[in-house]
Amino acid sequence: MKETGNVFMSELTEVFSKRQQQFIQFAYSYVRDRAEAEDIVMSAFTNVWEHRNELQEDTNIPALLLTAIKNRSLNYLQHLEVRIRAEQHIGDMRQKEINLRISTLEACDPDKLFCDEIQSLIHEAISELPPTSREVFVLSRMKNLPNKEIALRLDISVKTVEFHITRSLKQLRVRLKDYQFLYIFW
Repeated sequence: MKETGNVFMSELTEVFSKRQQQFIQFAYSYVRDRAEAEDIVMSAFTNVWEHRNELQEDTNIPALLLTAIKNRSLNYLQHLEVRIRAEQHIGDMRQKEINLRISTLEACDPDKLFCDEIQSLIHEAISELPPTSREVFVLSRMKNLPNKEIALRLDISVKTVEFHITRSLKQLRVRLKDYQFLYIFW
């Protein structure tokens, strides 16, 4: 085992000071990040320094440092690869979510949605009319029968038919006040 003497310290210091830029360039050629390359070299040097008492006398210090730098660079790249894969997976998931939102929005037909909502409100409002008014209204507005024919079918006068239609329209207008533009259809 090599002693921690001045000889080893001076040899390690000399190798490091003479080859530091070469070591950094070596690490940089793989990791492509100057700061990371410098950190890798410093970490390798520090590790060799901390384990100097365990080294053999004939240890090739430049080769040992280069091996440590190589291994740290390799670890860095492997961790980077894992992170990039995870980011790609997250990106793929985001892309799928965005594609789903786009296709859902493209398939959305506001006219149909709005029309379905209005139809539902109208049917609900009609169902709340008194029975005779409801029947007259359905025959008049939904089955497009003339007032005279409705009167004959229900055995009531035309004036009574008109009364029920007027009454139904008033109730529906109150019930559907937020949808006043529909009145043009009645």
